[in-house]
Amino acid sequence: MNKKPIIKLKDVWKTYEMGDIKVHALRGLDLDVYEGDFLAIQGPSGSGKSTAMNLIGCLDIPSKGSVYLSGQDISKLEESDLAQIRGKKIGFIFQQFNLINTLSALENVMLPMMFQDVPEAIRRARAEKLLKMVDLGERMHHKPKELSGGQQQRVAIARSLSVDPDVILGDEPTGNLDSKTGITVMDFLKKLNKEEGKTIIMVTHDDVLAKQAQKITYLKDGKVVTKSEIKRM
Repeated sequence: MNKKPIIKLKDVWKTYEMGDIKVHALRGLDLDVYEGDFLAIQGPSGSGKSTAMNLIGCLDIPSKGSVYLSGQDISKLEESDLAQIRGKKIGFIFQQFNLINTLSALENVMLPMMFQDVPEAIRRARAEKLLKMVDLGERMHHKPKELSGGQQQRVAIARSLSVDPDVILGDEPTGNLDSKTGITVMDFLKKLNKEEGKTIIMVTHDDVLAKQAQKITYLKDGKVVTKSEIKRM
């Protein structure tokens, strides 16, 4: 059976103009991600990892080339249309957690659903369920500053799942955590991939972390230089 990629980047270029200088962050990048993949994207600083993540996450559009999400070419869409797709199809987990400090964990998880006009009772019930799933049922009314780093990242994972997205993007998701807490967060991500079938794409500098994924794509100078699959017994 020939599976179609849920995400496809085809000959994607991203060029930034800085005065008279043009900086090519991506140089003809080709990338296929299939439903249910757990992909780690690696590469040195300046390799184009974050730029590729921004394009996959509908946060930006390419200078040239095409980006397909569930078969739809998003590379020519307006920001309002990109925002709609982001809200429905993409869940984000950031290194800095990006939680709103004035809101409780429960309210942070409910917030993306509010932008999708989900009724308040459904928002609350789903947020409570997700926080219990990440073992924060007893902390859901605490604000971020009352939670540890690992707990904040688990709130961020719950928030990323709130609209039941097709794809979860993690930008150095354990970068601000100690190694033990990082392992706990990675275990949650692997569980989401294996048991829930979520497609996960993670940018990381950490070789050990990358090997927790199923596939690794290594970028250099805005292009794919190597691809590998992790064989598990």
